Amino acid sequence: MNQELLRIVENIARDKNIDKEAIFADLEEAMVSAARKHFAEPEGNVAVQIDRKTGDITAYRDNVQIDIRQLGRIPAQTAKQVMIQKLRADERDSIYSEFTQRKGEIISGTVVRYEGGTLIVNIDHWTEGFMPKGEQIMGQTHRPGERIRCLILDVKESANQVKIILSRTHPEFIRRLFELEVPEIGEKIIEIRALAREAGYRTKVAVASYDDKVDPVGACVGVRGSRIKNIVEELGGEKIDIVRWHESSQVLVANALMPAKVSEIVLCFELGRATVVVDEDQLSLAIGKHGQNVRLAARLTGWDIDILTPDEYNQGIEQLTDCVKGVEGTDETLIDKLIALGVISVLDLDDVGSEPLVSELKIGSELSGRLVAAASLKAKELADEGKRNQAANILEQQTKVVQAESQVQP
Repeated sequence: MNQELLRIVENIARDKNIDKEAIFADLEEAMVSAARKHFAEPEGNVAVQIDRKTGDITAYRDNVQIDIRQLGRIPAQTAKQVMIQKLRADERDSIYSEFTQRKGEIISGTVVRYEGGTLIVNIDHWTEGFMPKGEQIMGQTHRPGERIRCLILDVKESANQVKIILSRTHPEFIRRLFELEVPEIGEKIIEIRALAREAGYRTKVAVASYDDKVDPVGACVGVRGSRIKNIVEELGGEKIDIVRWHESSQVLVANALMPAKVSEIVLCFELGRATVVVDEDQLSLAIGKHGQNVRLAARLTGWDIDILTPDEYNQGIEQLTDCVKGVEGTDETLIDKLIALGVISVLDLDDVGSEPLVSELKIGSELSGRLVAAASLKAKELADEGKRNQAANILEQQTKVVQAESQVQP
């Protein structure tokens, strides 16, 4: 019996990942509860000890040794219930402790079922993870028994269970997949410097190399695209753009907007805005489907990116030039300084305000105030003109519809 007790404790400790000492302590407490139940002494002076090496059990009541095996069926049932409760509590503590340390890791699990949109994943024999609908890649469905990889996003402890929250949409999931597929990232030769993702559609990853002999983009793509292909397949076909990181914001913005070719980039540090000029044939590429390319590039670089055609850019410069020339005390060099500051339209000048003009361009506060006031007035005029043009276009479209309907009627 004693050796069998030791084997049982060993098996429970191994299967449920619970410390053996905690199981022995639980057993002792359960036996104390059983003895108190037997003697009808809820606060009785009872002590139980289990020898950790031999499994021998010794029990004392008021310093008098008793035989714990002679207590009867009801105390034994009490001991069983107490033991089950304590083991479950220990198991919850063990699971919480283990998976709290593993937050941010990728794990493999088996799909069990869906519950109200939440995907239940069996992580191991005893533990289930929960993937809420918002953490599932849109358009992907999983069958029971299917093996999937997930990110441990969070671990929450409730009254009766530990909830392990899983994710496949979090940007960190992409980072961990690259670490698994690209050894150079795990070895710190290549670093993922920035990452932007719209789960299920597209991801942009900016990478840099600490070794001049290692091409970060080529290493991430792999021979004939083998490495990136594995990641794309794991994500169900999500498009991934590998971007070469650069310390220069202008170069980084240009890289982030690829495959579109950029003609010119003007940075306005005061507004955190990058104005990018692209040719007409590159405009749709730069913006992307539903604005996805420019949106992800903005998140990747940290700049608010504005895409313009050469005509739009030149028109903004002309309007700015006319506005500045209309203010007394200005000259051509001031326009060049404004453009160098990243101000390329009257809207930009209105947004920047007078303070940066005084501190950066070293012009007087009185002149800077008049410049901003003129830009604000011009911006309002352009806004009103835009509204009138929009109303005229709507009226023209409505007129065409009415004319077409009248021609159809007999």
